[in-house]
Amino acid sequence: MSEHELLLPIVDEENICLPLAVSAVSKYWNVSLPFSEAKEIAKKYPNVRGSILIEGIEIAERHGLGSLILHSSLSELKKIIDMGIPPIVILPGLYETVQHASVISGYDQKEKSIIHYMPQPDQIGVIPEELFDKLWAEDGRLMILIAPTDIISSIKVENKTREKSNRLCFVSEKLNLQNRHDDAIKTLTDAISLDKTNSTASCLLGGVYNEKNSQECVKYYEQSIQYNKLCYLAYRGLGNYYLKTKQYEKADKYYTQAITINPNRFGPIYKNRGIARLEQNMKKEAKKDFENYLKHTPNAKDQGSIKQAIQELDAECGN
Repeated sequence: MSEHELLLPIVDEENICLPLAVSAVSKYWNVSLPFSEAKEIAKKYPNVRGSILIEGIEIAERHGLGSLILHSSLSELKKIIDMGIPPIVILPGLYETVQHASVISGYDQKEKSIIHYMPQPDQIGVIPEELFDKLWAEDGRLMILIAPTDIISSIKVENKTREKSNRLCFVSEKLNLQNRHDDAIKTLTDAISLDKTNSTASCLLGGVYNEKNSQECVKYYEQSIQYNKLCYLAYRGLGNYYLKTKQYEKADKYYTQAITINPNRFGPIYKNRGIARLEQNMKKEAKKDFENYLKHTPNAKDQGSIKQAIQELDAECGN
């Protein structure tokens, strides 16, 4: 065990409104959050997959813990761990999961690696520092701290307005999932007013407008990229908008930029780029994208039709 490693309890139960990350950190502080409360709140989200992090944070706050949501850095992350606080970070997902929250339980100075909390006993999740920082940067190096209020109040926050802006981003996701889209737009507009450099807020606002099929999304995605050149979700969002509006060359361009940032992050992006390329009569490239879609999305429900499309493209390309 590294001298810079925190020992977290094993947690095996989670809920969309009480993510495993929040539950583990709360138990680390000897606060057991009631699962029944999370189950009751989850009834508001009958068709939602994944987790709603802000609901978990708010449950923790109702039971005496405090929180901060910050844009951070590798050096700050290490300082927080050395203070005895296990931070939660937002990282890229895999397959069909766009992003996920992960608890960082420590770091190894000698090995230059970051240690992730693993809920299973006798498992250690270790990732090289350089790779971790690159992945973390895709979502703006967001860090959530949950701890007793006296510890939270002792942490020096350089810019409290930025922290408020970050919190509004998480609140907006909850509002959007409740189909309160106008409230989500207002919340994100407020977040940008507080911190115009908040790439996460701009990307999320682009996403809400994209869902409404509004061209307004382009402005906000581009603003997001202006402040975070590695914002995978903004490039993907632009690709989705241009695919919907049948601007296939532009869709191809932005999907390619997202894939260049992280080729393993989100399997379905390959199918979308494949469609954009098929519409441009780029059959060999489309076939390769459909193959990558199946590789990166092993549980794809449309496997059969995609395999058929690959066979047809094989025949057309003379393979």
